[in-house]
Amino acid sequence: MNTSDMIQPRHLQRRAVIYIRQSSPNQVVTNLESQRMQYALRERAVALGWHQQDVKIIDADLGRSGATTEGRAGFQDLVAQIALGEVGILLAFDATRLARNCSHWYQLLDLCGRTDCLIADRDGVYDPTSINGRLLLGLKGQISELELHTIRARLTAGILSKASRGDLELTLPTGLERLEAGVVVKHPSIEVQQRLDLVYTTFFQQKSVSQTVRWFTQNDLLLPRRDRFGEIQWKPTTTASVAGILHNPAYAGAVAYGRTRWKKSENTGRLQGVSLPQDQWRYCVRDKLPAYITWETFERIQAMLRDNYSEYSRNKTRGVPREGKALLHGITYCGECGHKMTVQYKGGTQYLCNQIRQQSGASVCQRIGGDAIDNRVVTLFFEALSAAEIDVTAQALKTADTEHTDVVSAHRQQVQRLRYQTQLAERQFMKSDPDNRLVTGELERRWEDCLRELKSAEEQLEKDQRQSPVHAIPANVLELLKDVGAKLPELWDSDFLKTSQKKSLLRSLIDKVVIHRLAPDQVQARVVWRGGATTTAIVAVTVGSFASLSTAKEMEEIIEQMSREGHSDETIAKHLTTQGHRSPMADTVLCSTVRAVRLQKRILRRTDQSHPRRVPGFLTIPQLAEKLGVSRSWIHDRIRRGTITAKKDAKAKCCLFPDTPELLTQMKAVLQDFQRKLGCRGGHQDE
Repeated sequence: MNTSDMIQPRHLQRRAVIYIRQSSPNQVVTNLESQRMQYALRERAVALGWHQQDVKIIDADLGRSGATTEGRAGFQDLVAQIALGEVGILLAFDATRLARNCSHWYQLLDLCGRTDCLIADRDGVYDPTSINGRLLLGLKGQISELELHTIRARLTAGILSKASRGDLELTLPTGLERLEAGVVVKHPSIEVQQRLDLVYTTFFQQKSVSQTVRWFTQNDLLLPRRDRFGEIQWKPTTTASVAGILHNPAYAGAVAYGRTRWKKSENTGRLQGVSLPQDQWRYCVRDKLPAYITWETFERIQAMLRDNYSEYSRNKTRGVPREGKALLHGITYCGECGHKMTVQYKGGTQYLCNQIRQQSGASVCQRIGGDAIDNRVVTLFFEALSAAEIDVTAQALKTADTEHTDVVSAHRQQVQRLRYQTQLAERQFMKSDPDNRLVTGELERRWEDCLRELKSAEEQLEKDQRQSPVHAIPANVLELLKDVGAKLPELWDSDFLKTSQKKSLLRSLIDKVVIHRLAPDQVQARVVWRGGATTTAIVAVTVGSFASLSTAKEMEEIIEQMSREGHSDETIAKHLTTQGHRSPMADTVLCSTVRAVRLQKRILRRTDQSHPRRVPGFLTIPQLAEKLGVSRSWIHDRIRRGTITAKKDAKAKCCLFPDTPELLTQMKAVLQDFQRKLGCRGGHQDE
């Protein structure tokens, strides 16, 4: 029966719509009483005067939040029906079911007012076209939005309070488990524990995530990972899995909250997580979980990971040492602008500062050849290390033994685990009903898979046990390692050390190298050592021409003076080298440089001729041509044709002919024969 004066016949001629919504899927499953109360609004619509067939229920938004209209297909259907004028009254248990946002709430009120649609809840019926109705509905909408904010604030405060004490139950990584009493312990599997320890041990040996992954892959070692049900699954090692272990503070016994900030992507519009640096974490409470590593070790790992990441902006990280030829890659900085310099191998090893060019399109700040810089810095490194006497032989052998032991132990644990799984699969197969082939066929396949994996693991374990640790250290190198401080230069030039290992050795003492070109052939290198001490050296670099040398004028004066005094080019070159001079493209003064300057000064010597002018008892081609009265090219042409036989003298470096009357007679005969044939051809042509 109609109990409200606001309900008119025009309203009863249209449909009554009941909107039902719950905020989360969990409420849909657990809070069934709320659903019953909302579905009971059908009886209220009938009591207000609508027939059963004119009452429609919209419940497509069960499990959807009312804070937004995105994804709420039921709400959009409701708005469409109201806009078409098909709805006479809209029923909801309260305003919170319709919207938790005032902007959406008032848009719905305006739409209902324009189409003369009433709104009813458990408290009464309201007319959006009247001022009193809009006032009451507006207050209900504001209270609904405020209630959502209050609920969120209360929940957030509780979460932050727990996080500040370290009692917030976050998702635990692989290797940690939470018991029913809430106590967190390490995973009971020794294999899982030791495999995680092996990740940290290998990372400190390999120095990078990618090398750690490569080491695990080469040794056929898997990593434990949780599936969506929380069960341990052994999967191939990946970069993401290793990085996740190294970055997670839970393995250091800390409970950290607020390590990620969620923001909307500009490209896709979706929320994406951005990892925050450690100093921006919301809370970090140490010593709350059983630790695999200490907190100091965790901070050391984070510093290594940051240092391995190559950033070419100003004063950024150095990057992991690689196999490139440039030994100072990642630690070289420009003395002009202060930015880190990149490496270019085209045209030889070069250190290049192109930061300003990337920002403004200007020219390259500095471009300096790298070989001379590297050699000088290595020399300074040897000088700084000359006093060190480190016996690393035992440590190197111990490291190799430890690696081999770790691999064998990991494979032995893997065999034990696979043997248990095989026995379990066998028991399941034996207990199954043989007539139920749908079940026994699958159990038999699982048993066979386990047997194959077990056989492969046992073969790998047997192979590892047969092999002894491969040190790959020759006997002469072992002798060098006993006194590495004094013999490191000799070890450096051998093939034992890789380029990446040389770079790691340099970085152990050197923080960075600042280079600045003082002149075309001079570069100032300032080495900043670990601890803050600095060493400055002037490095001579190659140039393209003699005129580009800063001491070119002084060298010209010395060459001219000593040449006029009769000194040889070799003597002058040695004298200039002892005084610290050099050629444009060499570390010493070359004889060719002295000779070029001397010839430019018009100081000539007999040795400047390409071959001696007179050889006793012999005639050269120019001398023979003069005696015969022909050109030199005529004799060269006869030699090429084979008419005249001649051989080049090794000492004189030219063709020589005996200076005898017989030779002249023969040459004149060849010339006369040539002239006769030439005359016959000429007469024939005249005819």
